[in-house]
Amino acid sequence: MDLRSELLKSIWYAFTALDVEKSGKVSKSQLKVLSHNLCTVLSIPHDPVALEEHFREDDDGPVSSQGYMPYLNKYILDKVQDGAFVKENFDELCWTLTAKKNYRPEKNKKIILQQKDAFRLWCLFNFLSEDKYPLVMVPDEVEYLLKKICMAMSVELNCVELEDFLSQDSVLQNGFTVWAFLDMMNSGKLTKGITKDSVSMAIEEVYREIVDDVLKEGYLWKRGQLRRNWAERWFTLRPHTLAYFSSEDRRERKGNIVLDGNCCVEVLPDKDGKRCMFCLKTLSKTYEMSASDTKQRQEWTAAIQTAIRLHVEGKSSLHRDLKLKRREQREQREKRRRAKEEELQRLRALQEEKERKLAELELLKEAQRQAQALLEQDEQRRRQQHEQMQQTLEVQLREAEEARASMQAEMALKEAEAERQRKRIRELEEMQQRLEEALQVEIKARQDEEAFRYAQARLLTEEEDKMKSLMALQEEQEEYILKTQREKQELKQEMEMKSRALEEAHRQLEEVRANRHKVDQDVVAAQRKLRQASTNVKHWNVQMNRLMHPIGPGGISHFFKAFLAHVIHAGC
Repeated sequence: MDLRSELLKSIWYAFTALDVEKSGKVSKSQLKVLSHNLCTVLSIPHDPVALEEHFREDDDGPVSSQGYMPYLNKYILDKVQDGAFVKENFDELCWTLTAKKNYRPEKNKKIILQQKDAFRLWCLFNFLSEDKYPLVMVPDEVEYLLKKICMAMSVELNCVELEDFLSQDSVLQNGFTVWAFLDMMNSGKLTKGITKDSVSMAIEEVYREIVDDVLKEGYLWKRGQLRRNWAERWFTLRPHTLAYFSSEDRRERKGNIVLDGNCCVEVLPDKDGKRCMFCLKTLSKTYEMSASDTKQRQEWTAAIQTAIRLHVEGKSSLHRDLKLKRREQREQREKRRRAKEEELQRLRALQEEKERKLAELELLKEAQRQAQALLEQDEQRRRQQHEQMQQTLEVQLREAEEARASMQAEMALKEAEAERQRKRIRELEEMQQRLEEALQVEIKARQDEEAFRYAQARLLTEEEDKMKSLMALQEEQEEYILKTQREKQELKQEMEMKSRALEEAHRQLEEVRANRHKVDQDVVAAQRKLRQASTNVKHWNVQMNRLMHPIGPGGISHFFKAFLAHVIHAGC
């Protein structure tokens, strides 16, 4: 589906919205306004002269879609350049015109979709709808879109409600219209227990993936080209470019990498403290990046390789390619279904032919029984005639012999006819046997084909399981390596802590030894002072004994004065 087809789908909604009377025609004034607005949003120079010449006032009545298409193709669509306008603004213009008339969510008691979400679903519907008018989406595409939205919300699709809706007669005959699809989403039957914000975020993610051709986006660490430092950037991958921004809001673009057939992506070993690294090589530069984990790295490398493959194959959009493939698969399924129906009809015809042959065989058997009965009747009649002939006169013996001869000839003819009938019966039985053998061969061939398909599917499943187990084993090895590195780091830190504790213990031991030496010196000094004090006590005792001799009143006073002086001297 090219750009012109996408634009025509949105314009068709705008045209039908202006067709108030549903007659297939729109007034000239409304078409003039629509054309002017289309030129504005498509960044095309407006040519009022050509517009007036095409919609002259002397023309009779409003203009049909067939009458508007020549002007639309010549003066608008032929001048459109891809990338020269914002397609979202163009879609919003057409959505505004058609939503005013057709989208009435207020009839539901509980509105699930916001206006922005309804607009994005309308764009997704246009992208996935069939290239036929009026625009409808087949049930397979509806289920595909709903599965994408539920996958973005990390929930499972409510298949019961979907089957109930798909089983309606109008859907089975005509397919989904966008308004029926929006009403189903607003009913809340498929999004029970999910908040509006979750639904809105999921719709935005699917919109960016399918309509904006965003193959993948998210945060990655990128190494600079000049300073060689690492910075976290928000990357957005499209089929031809890989852009990176300073943050998730995508306001400040830091760079843009153009992808072509000369680009390639490689996985790098961990270094400089970065893990899960890979690089994108172009003709001029090599960009080094680091993902958060192995799964993200694998998803990014696969997505970039897909973008390069699309460029090499000359495809501008992954989902356009996927849509065409799904359409081809539906057509192949339809062809197989028709072939199967034709085969069943052929088998029924063979069965009818077999039944007809069996009926003919029964008729032949019945004819053989009747012939046998006739032969018995003839034999009985011959016997009667023979008895009569025996009773006749001798003169009529010759005539009787002639009659007998004629009867024998007639019996030979009838016997030959019966032999031909038996031969025909044998041929019919052989034909029936060949038909049965052919039917058995056909059944065996179909059984062998089904067995081969089953074996092929089983081999594919086993290969997927082996690939998953290998990936799980690789992740376990990486986790074991990381765990070993962490244990080695923890052991190193523990050894450093023990070394520091040992040094601290040595230092404390030296302090204890110094304190012990100091205490020993203090003890020696104390012992020296104790010996001195003992000597002083002995001296005091001698002095006391000397002073304790009888003395007069004046002598006692002199004694106390001397004693106090001695105590003061000893204390000093």
